[in-house]
Amino acid sequence: MKIHYKLTLIFSFFFALIFFFTFRILNEALQQRTAQEILSNLKKQTLLAQTLIQEFRITDEDRIEFWDRIADEIGDRLNVRATVIAKDGVVLGDSNLTRDGVRNVENHLLRPEIQTAFDKGLGWQRRYSTTIRQPMLYMAAPFDHPRQSGLIRLAIPLTQLEMISDSLKKFLSIVLFLGIILAAVFSYIASAYFTRPLVEITRVAEKIARGEQPQRIIITSKDMIGRLAQSINHMADQVRQRFEEVAAGRSQLEAVLLSMFEGVLVLNKAGDILLMNQSLKGLLHINDDPAGKNPLEVIRNIRVQEVIQRAASLTSGVYSSELTLFFPEEKTFLIHATPVVRSGERQGIILIFHEITELRRLEKIRQEFVANVSHELRTPLASIKGYAETLLEGALEDKENAGDFIQIIYSDADRLARLINDILDLSRIETGKFKLAFESYALQPLVASVIGQLKKPIRDKKIKVINEIPDNFPAVVIDEDRITQVFYNLIDNAVKYTPAGGEILISAIQVDGMIQVSVADNGIGIAEEHLPRIFERFYRVDKARSRELGGTGLGLAIVKHIVQVHGGEVSVSSKPGKGTTFLFTLPRKI
Repeated sequence: MKIHYKLTLIFSFFFALIFFFTFRILNEALQQRTAQEILSNLKKQTLLAQTLIQEFRITDEDRIEFWDRIADEIGDRLNVRATVIAKDGVVLGDSNLTRDGVRNVENHLLRPEIQTAFDKGLGWQRRYSTTIRQPMLYMAAPFDHPRQSGLIRLAIPLTQLEMISDSLKKFLSIVLFLGIILAAVFSYIASAYFTRPLVEITRVAEKIARGEQPQRIIITSKDMIGRLAQSINHMADQVRQRFEEVAAGRSQLEAVLLSMFEGVLVLNKAGDILLMNQSLKGLLHINDDPAGKNPLEVIRNIRVQEVIQRAASLTSGVYSSELTLFFPEEKTFLIHATPVVRSGERQGIILIFHEITELRRLEKIRQEFVANVSHELRTPLASIKGYAETLLEGALEDKENAGDFIQIIYSDADRLARLINDILDLSRIETGKFKLAFESYALQPLVASVIGQLKKPIRDKKIKVINEIPDNFPAVVIDEDRITQVFYNLIDNAVKYTPAGGEILISAIQVDGMIQVSVADNGIGIAEEHLPRIFERFYRVDKARSRELGGTGLGLAIVKHIVQVHGGEVSVSSKPGKGTTFLFTLPRKI
């Protein structure tokens, strides 16, 4: 409840209490005053009646009739009940009774007001009248008349006093009600006025408590509230300055975190996500804000929770672990996790995610490459060493077989040289040390030259090679030696894997500013599961046959890299038993 409401209730209750007691006091005072006024009036009327009796002349009426008539006249004149009583207490007349009724009234000698009147000359009493059956106020005074001495008693019903009292109560109640309402309104206005500075101070203090930017309090009074307002303003200035410093520091920190290439995940003391930078969101394909969530809700891998728990058990230092995520795509991360400790208490955990997917892929390729190279080099070296040992052990004297041994050594050495040259070429291409000399060349004569180089194996297998590239086909800006190497590898592979009597077709067309070259054969073809890896180094569909045919396993990898260096793309399509088609593109201009 607001403070000015409380003050309003307190003030209203206080005023209501005052009004209530004032009502009680005024009511009692007015009732007493009214009673005194009525008593005073009754006294005057009694004395007046005492005088009036003496003015009545004696008549020859019966005593009861005479005095009853006098009582009636006095009652009518003064508008009261008038009773004439003899000194012995016998009622002689009564304005409220008939003459017969008067004769039957009991003796009034012992009535208190009668006794007091005899003693003091005037007496009064309040009591219930058994004659007329209602409460009455009586006042009596003695009189002397030539015909009879006695007392004149006047009476008025107390219901009149009660009516006056009720009227006073009603009037005072209305005044009390209006007074309470006015007091409540006044209390509300006054409390609102006096508490307005406190409300303003409270509002600013609540803003400070919520961490919002506080505003200054405009209070010019010099009292305690004014001094409190000045203190709050000073505190607000200090808080505002701290806010600005914290905001600046936070902005700098966020700028650093957001600009980091590494993914950053910050957890609070409870282990929920406090911050995830944009790099990590991008790496994990997270679009929503993960703040406030548990890490497992965002990164669905139990290893993440294990890393967090290990880091939480540390008081200092860094815990590192490698993690592989398989959804939404396979990625490998190196995670460094460290606790944030302040005053000996852990406040949170920071995790740094380094993506090493490509590094692990390259490492795997390197391992496979080393293994393949080792294997490819070991085979011809073992053959060379074996035949050389055989010759050294005396086979040189065997003129019939020595020539064959030397021919095998020469063939394996040539194969070894070609393998090393291919490895060196591939290495220069990948490291960017492969220098190209771009010039404008026609493709038709270049392909014809390569076909001429392969004339012997083509003739031996009776393969039909068709060069469909027309003489007037547009020239292309290329490195002649390297594109010649591309054609040589593709046509040589087609010759090797095309059965005797087969056909090889070489063609070229223009597509969207590019030259698309096709080398198609109707050879043994390649199974679909091998096509995605056909351009990998040392990958062979049929390892035994490839080595038998003298391949190094690097030809298609070199083709791919040379075409890519020229700005083109290479692809393959094949069906087992129906042949294979290699396509590569070259830009018209580099």
